[in-house]
Amino acid sequence: MIMAKFSRLRPLVTLGVGATCGSLVTYYYYGFNKTELSDGNQQRHYNISENKQSKWDANWDRRQPVSIVKSPYPDNTQNHNSSDGKVSQAVRYIFLIRHGQYNTKGETDKERQLTELGRKQALLTGERLSALKLPWTSIAQSTMTRAMETCSLIQKHLPGDIPVSSTDLLREGAPIPPDPPHPRWKPDDYEFYQEGAQIEAAFRKFFHRAPPEQTEDSYEIIVCHANVIRYFVMRALQLPPEAWLRLSLDHASITSLAIPPGGHVILFNYSNSGYMPPDAISY
Repeated sequence: MIMAKFSRLRPLVTLGVGATCGSLVTYYYYGFNKTELSDGNQQRHYNISENKQSKWDANWDRRQPVSIVKSPYPDNTQNHNSSDGKVSQAVRYIFLIRHGQYNTKGETDKERQLTELGRKQALLTGERLSALKLPWTSIAQSTMTRAMETCSLIQKHLPGDIPVSSTDLLREGAPIPPDPPHPRWKPDDYEFYQEGAQIEAAFRKFFHRAPPEQTEDSYEIIVCHANVIRYFVMRALQLPPEAWLRLSLDHASITSLAIPPGGHVILFNYSNSGYMPPDAISY
């Protein structure tokens, strides 16, 4: 068994056991000890580094309290950020779900519907998310057909009162020219120029620490696409985003991350499909 150990963390829920490369891996989630999130301790415990020479940017989402400044306007009309010393208190858990297998021969988005296997995969993922018994906060989905179908099938296993939103920002695309280059994947420059900006905008919208007014941890589901998820993971971990194409991703798999108050992101699962029978796994 392999168990990630983090200081000052306490077990929250065990996700279960999955098979990876012939070995068993137990997946764990961790909650954060809220007694350590007081105004006096938060920055000391959770900032990655105050060293300006560090390659890790603790303020990558621009939501670190030190970067929030008070408006110079007397009437405060231009003060869009809080300056009263409030800091983030909650952890955001983000579950990224790739859509299920789909008809790759379809010429239009509507024709690229899930295959029978893809529908089975989505239902299995819905069962898995339900089995975690987490207090799901929200669901966001791409507006592409295969993602919306996957999301609809997942919802069959989840409570019906979870807010659901749809956005074009999560649509599949070419995020950034890959490095090293891939001989069979060469979109035109205009695709990177347009779609890359869209996917980066999606990252900035969905990846950031919880706002100060959020007092409880959130558990958020995002149903989208392989390129989007791979790019999100590289950006969130502050790894070279150009290497996104070196990551593979199973259909309807679960990738999960946590963003604690200090802003440093933790990756718990990547492309987890170990809950599916072997004949249901595809990529």
